[in-house]
Amino acid sequence: MIDPGAPLAAIEGLPLAMAMRHDLWLYPIVEIVHITGFVTLVGSIIVFDLRLLGLSKALPVRLLARHVLPWSIGALLLIVPSGLMMFIAHAGDFISNTAFIVKMSLLFCAGINAAVFHAGVFRGAAAWDSGVATPVAAKLHALLSLIIWAGVLACGRLLAYV
Repeated sequence: MIDPGAPLAAIEGLPLAMAMRHDLWLYPIVEIVHITGFVTLVGSIIVFDLRLLGLSKALPVRLLARHVLPWSIGALLLIVPSGLMMFIAHAGDFISNTAFIVKMSLLFCAGINAAVFHAGVFRGAAAWDSGVATPVAAKLHALLSLIIWAGVLACGRLLAYV
């Protein structure tokens, strides 16, 4: 019989995972990078979502999208590797942590929501770019996005407590 914990133990046995657990400063530095990336990502998303919900109506939606997208991509370049580094250090603990599972599920939902928004209602943004009411569908995507990201934030913070 194959031990279901063997792959996780192998991941935790990687040299980088061991360094993450044993080096005094490595894990905290990686966590700071992760949080910095997360703040940048969610900050840019919140600004965009609030615009969709009707704040700063004079600011063209497409211009704002072009401005925040590079920040979001840059933030992901910090978040993904740092998140993976933290995961491999304690893979067994994370994989059985309800907050981690909910966080990953919410991240998946955030990606789906963004993809549906960009493939759908945002394609017609030229018609409601500035000075026109944002379509209800766009507002619903924005509201859902804000709720999802609040959940991701909460679950990330709860990881240490559940």
